[in-house]
Amino acid sequence: MEEKKIRNILAFGAHPDDIELGCAGTLRKHVKMGNNVYLCVLSEGQEAGDPILRKQEQEEAVRRLGAKELIWGHWIDTKFEVSKQSIDFVESVVARVKPYEIYVNYSGDSHQDHRILVECVIAATRYNKRVLFYEDYTSYNFQPDIYVDIEDVLEDKLHIISAFQSQVSRHFPSGQKMLDGIKAIANFRGFQARITYAEGFKAVRYLKLDIE
Repeated sequence: MEEKKIRNILAFGAHPDDIELGCAGTLRKHVKMGNNVYLCVLSEGQEAGDPILRKQEQEEAVRRLGAKELIWGHWIDTKFEVSKQSIDFVESVVARVKPYEIYVNYSGDSHQDHRILVECVIAATRYNKRVLFYEDYTSYNFQPDIYVDIEDVLEDKLHIISAFQSQVSRHFPSGQKMLDGIKAIANFRGFQARITYAEGFKAVRYLKLDIE
């Protein structure tokens, strides 16, 4: 019997909770499969709360996820720039992790940090075979072409995101609670995929290595 290969999975997020909102379910499935999950969070999110608290929340979310490592970029929230220095940093993370698959914020986004991070990641991952955009609250016109069934890990995802108590407890203009919104999005993406709950992704590049 062929031995199962352990793969490294890398997710980039501009701020604490970006990655978890977009793909905590998928990452949790990777962890349960025995893969190594790495998170790279570029800023401490100081424009949306106390950066010390937000770092603590991110660290707790990583613990709940069961990820192998959390990497901080120490970029300044709302002041991201596309530069050689920024791209070099992303390249250094990719070179160290050697990921089988990479996840990052969606390019069509109302938050400038998300858009700039995407530009840096696309430049830095030009030779990587599997790069996927995930969905965030600030994404617009997001049309997934890949879906992951997360019904078996939906409660795990909600538990992971609840670590971000400073954000979960915020009052949003819509009046909707964050965890309710996450479940609603998962249900909608599941409806699109003809299942119950899903996370949707848009491929920058997706080389299919196995024929099922």
